[in-house]
Amino acid sequence: MPKFLKIILSIVFCICGLPDAKALDFSSDSLASKEEKIEEFRRELEQISFVPKGQWITGVSVSYSQSDQDNYKFLIIEKLNGDTYSFKVSPMVLYAFKDNLALGGRLAYQRQRTRLNSASIKIDSETDYDIENLFSISHTYSATAAFRNYISFGTSTRFGMFNEVQMQFSGGQSKLCNGAGDDLTGTYERSFGIDVGLAPGMIMFLNNYSAIEVNVGVLGFSYSHTKSTTDRVYVANRNMRSANFKINLFSITFGVAFYL
Repeated sequence: MPKFLKIILSIVFCICGLPDAKALDFSSDSLASKEEKIEEFRRELEQISFVPKGQWITGVSVSYSQSDQDNYKFLIIEKLNGDTYSFKVSPMVLYAFKDNLALGGRLAYQRQRTRLNSASIKIDSETDYDIENLFSISHTYSATAAFRNYISFGTSTRFGMFNEVQMQFSGGQSKLCNGAGDDLTGTYERSFGIDVGLAPGMIMFLNNYSAIEVNVGVLGFSYSHTKSTTDRVYVANRNMRSANFKINLFSITFGVAFYL
């Protein structure tokens, strides 16, 4: 470094209260030696073979719910009469192609039916609405490709976590009818959707071959297209796009998996 430049830097550093320029060495040899002294940082996170290579992971989840209402009253809804049920089955198959890494997919089928015979919506003493003969039925099917990464809690082989990347294709049909006799009107819909998301979760092994899993969807993008036909005359199309960056407590899923 030229001598006059060192003098100028010394004056500036003295005014600013910084170290003297003589104590600073900007030569390439000095910089190279300092870079050599920097050690590589490693977190030293201990990982074990939580799910070993070659294991098959299978499981199935089944859910069913049914409710009947007879002159039921809830908030502004009065004289509710009807019934509803929902059924869903979803088998899963994954293969661990490498320690703690698995790839596979799952299928799902869901059917829902709602029948509302009569109901009254009463807002105040002068405003109320009556609903009668409302019927809805739908069924959806989906196929999901999944990739999982397992993470153990230290050296524990019983408790662990996993992060699942999902890509889902779904389709379905639904029918909605309202009224009776000459006042009957109905709408038929066909839908198609694509979802991409992350589903982290926790796993607890009950023994060497079975485990309980809990996961929740956190991050995801979805797209759906629905075509509606009303009374076989009016046709409408609906497109919806959405992104989810929050934890939805209603999307928590419990299941049992078998590791073979």
